[in-house]
Amino acid sequence: MEPIITYETIRHFAYSNDRICRKPIQGIVLSFFGLNSSTMYDADTPEGIAYGEKGILYVVPYHNPWAWMNRQAVEYTDSVIEVLLEHYHLPEQLPIVSTGGSMGGLSALVYTRYAKRTPVACVANCPVCDLVFHYGERPDLPRTLYSAFYSYDGSMEQALRTASPLHLVPEMPNVIYHIFHCDEDKAVNLHAHSEKFVAAMRERGHNITFDIVNGRGHCDLTDEMKRLYMQYCVDACTK
Repeated sequence: MEPIITYETIRHFAYSNDRICRKPIQGIVLSFFGLNSSTMYDADTPEGIAYGEKGILYVVPYHNPWAWMNRQAVEYTDSVIEVLLEHYHLPEQLPIVSTGGSMGGLSALVYTRYAKRTPVACVANCPVCDLVFHYGERPDLPRTLYSAFYSYDGSMEQALRTASPLHLVPEMPNVIYHIFHCDEDKAVNLHAHSEKFVAAMRERGHNITFDIVNGRGHCDLTDEMKRLYMQYCVDACTK
């Protein structure tokens, strides 16, 4: 198919704060949606404004709400990034940070593995890390995962492993990782997901921080943790 995502059409496919971003542009923060989100923005978001003031492009790809960072979602994101890099004549080495929460946290991690341009850092909030386990963790999930991976060769488990951060640990690039997880998360179990992923990453010598947020539910960061989350992103773009 001919290129559909161009700078002239990009607002149909992603949110970007590029029109308000202070120049020169220092980096890109990608933010991936959680499951079922179909939000589109017709005005700049608070996050877009905050990052824009620091000279950082804030980009939210409008993926299929059940995408689970499958092959199409990876290529879609790559296309959005390429359009912005080309339009603003940005350098090849411009830092990219991959972020998100829940399914978006999984997406942030999986995109770091498969991206055309490997991010320099990944920041994930309550991420799904074991996608094989997650298939049976809640009754609403099998239909979404089938939607994302039905066209893959092999079994469903084999397909899920291709987008499961825990199973991708041996293939994860040597970049900076920051993981947040709330200890009262009932949607994505802390022990089954982030704890196992962080332990496996540390065993392989990766640079990874792990912030457990006490007394909070799924993706519900405290104000302090929200500030730290953003600071990790800013530091990765500007240092």
